[in-house]
Amino acid sequence: MSNRSEPQVLVAGAGPVGLFAALCLARRGVKPWIIDEAWRGATHSYALALHPTSLELLEELGLAKKALDGARRLSRVALYEGKERRGELDLSKLPTRFPFIAVLPQAELEELLVSALQAQGVEVEWNRRLALIKHEAAGVEVTVETLTKEAQGYVVAHEETVVESSETLTVPFLLGADGHESLTRTQLRVGFDEVRPAEQFAVFEVQGEDDGTDEMRIGLEQGSTNVLWPMPGNRHRWSFQVGDDVHVWQDSRDKDRLLGIGHGPSFLETANLPKLVAERAPWFGEETGVTRWRTAVRFDYGLARSFGKGRAWLAGEAGHATGPVGMQSMNVGFREAWRLAEIFAGVLQGTLKVEALAAYDQERRAEWTRLLGIGDDRLAPTERTPDWIRRHADRLSPCIPGGGAAFEQLVGQLGFQTR
Repeated sequence: MSNRSEPQVLVAGAGPVGLFAALCLARRGVKPWIIDEAWRGATHSYALALHPTSLELLEELGLAKKALDGARRLSRVALYEGKERRGELDLSKLPTRFPFIAVLPQAELEELLVSALQAQGVEVEWNRRLALIKHEAAGVEVTVETLTKEAQGYVVAHEETVVESSETLTVPFLLGADGHESLTRTQLRVGFDEVRPAEQFAVFEVQGEDDGTDEMRIGLEQGSTNVLWPMPGNRHRWSFQVGDDVHVWQDSRDKDRLLGIGHGPSFLETANLPKLVAERAPWFGEETGVTRWRTAVRFDYGLARSFGKGRAWLAGEAGHATGPVGMQSMNVGFREAWRLAEIFAGVLQGTLKVEALAAYDQERRAEWTRLLGIGDDRLAPTERTPDWIRRHADRLSPCIPGGGAAFEQLVGQLGFQTR
C-alpha cells in the first residue's frame, strides 16, 4: 500500500497518536498519507507510559507483546505528603487483561509504530507541513508544503526553515494529530479555551540502582506536584513542578512540548537534583544516580471548542491539553485515533454515514470536560473520601492514569463519586 497513491486520509502529525491513527487506518484497508513538519521522530520526550486501555488497542493491532517486551510494568500509584503515604491507586483491580501501566520511552513506542506502518507499505513523510485546508462536499482540499533548511547569516551562521515547494490535492478526510500548537485546528478556525494556568516541570532522567518497586509515586509538596517514574534498564525519571516565574522556551518540535536547556535555568543543574529530592520526595532517601538527560517542560490545560467539522477532525493534543502526570492526553488520544479511523473507514466503505462524526465530537467534549474537571464535572467527594484526598481533588484529577471507565474506577478507589 503506497500512502501517496490517491490517499484517502491525510494524517497531519507523526507523534504517537498520528502514527497510531495511520496504522489503524491502514489495517482497515484505508490509504493514509502521514506527514510531519519535524525532521525526525522523537529522541527525548516526556511521554513514557501506556494505560491499560492503550495496551488493549495495541493488542488488537498485534503490537502489545512487542511494546511490553521492553517496558516496565507498574501496578500501583502511591500518593505522598512528606514522608507519609496518604493513599494509592491499585491498577490490578481494573477489569482488563493489562492491569498495569507499561513504562517505555516515547522514542521506542514511535519506532514500534513506524515499523508496523512500514510493514503496511506506509512511510512517514518528514519535513512536510499542512499549510492550508478548504472544505469540499466530499472531501478536504489540502495544501502541503515541503520544508528545507537554508544557511543564513554571515557573522553568526545559522539555519532557517524555508518552504521548498508545495502541492495541493483533495483527500476524503483529514485527521489532525499535530499537537497542542495544531495547525489543523488553526486552519479549522476552532477556538481553544484555557481551563487552568499552565504548569512547568523540571525533568531529570537518572541511571541508578533499581529498588524493584512496581509503583509510580506522586508527592504533593508545597503546592507542587512531583513524580517518580521507575523505568526499564535501572533508570528512573523525576518530574518536579517549578514556579511560573521560571522562564523556559520551546523546542522547534512543538508537539513534544520539550524545552531546550542550553544555558538554561539553574534549577536544571544536576547539582540541584539531590536538593529537589530531599525537599519534594523525602520518602525516597538520597539520590545518588547519574543524570542521563534533563529538560524543562511546560504544560497547558485546555480544550478545543470543537473536535472538528466537515471531513477534518482532531485527535490527541490537537484537541486537548492537560498535565503530565497521568499521561492522559496521549493515551486518550489513542482511543480518539481508533474511533476516527473506525468512522472514516466505515464512511469510505459504505457502512457508516459521515454524520457519525457529530457523535464523536460530543463524546470527546464530554470526556475531556470530566478529565479536566470543568464546571460541574469536577471530582465530587463522598463520605468515603479521606480529608487529605478531598483537599487535593483538583490536583489529583490530571494524575489519574486512565480515561473513560478506567478513570471512574480509579477515582472511585479514592472515594470520589463516579458516573
